[in-house]
Amino acid sequence: MFEQSSHPRSLKAKDSVLCATQELLADGGLPAATVDAISAQSGVSKATIYKHWPSRTAIAAEAFGKQMAAAIPLPDTGSARGDLTEQVRRVSAFYAGSNGKVFAQLLAASVTDPAAAPYFREYFLDARRAAIAELWQRALNRGEVRPSVSAGTATDILFGPLIFRLMTGHAPLTAEEADAISSAALDGLLQDHSRA
Repeated sequence: MFEQSSHPRSLKAKDSVLCATQELLADGGLPAATVDAISAQSGVSKATIYKHWPSRTAIAAEAFGKQMAAAIPLPDTGSARGDLTEQVRRVSAFYAGSNGKVFAQLLAASVTDPAAAPYFREYFLDARRAAIAELWQRALNRGEVRPSVSAGTATDILFGPLIFRLMTGHAPLTAEEADAISSAALDGLLQDHSRA
């Protein structure tokens, strides 16, 4: 990972590389974010870039993770159902736009670029999972969810279907479909016959 230096030049170079990468991803997706293009747009030499990142996919994963964190703030509706439903809607809308294509490109590239996979996990997946864990902890504190279900399991159940739909294209990423996923996940799939 980019060395944690408090040196202003090092921090400025890192910020320049990440901003340039975000712009390139927005303009042309992962194919546009080559190290040559990142270097040209950021003004940071390729040698310096390669000193801190193993590949363009690693840079893109870090840049995209930071962008998504800023683009999808956590809701605070006052209830677990409201928070989780709204967050599924927000993530679905993010994936339904041009960012979804970039995410899919990054996910695929991380499979074939083992050096980039840790960056994808740290800067994208871990940050997103930590955000959902915060929502889950709020819900636990209010006694609204089962303590036996971990934040990780809840995250997989609620958000995994969105990624599956994005990657396969078998169903749309709409607000209505996001609500259907949330409802099924939060209510469970089996009928409650105990009240019969």
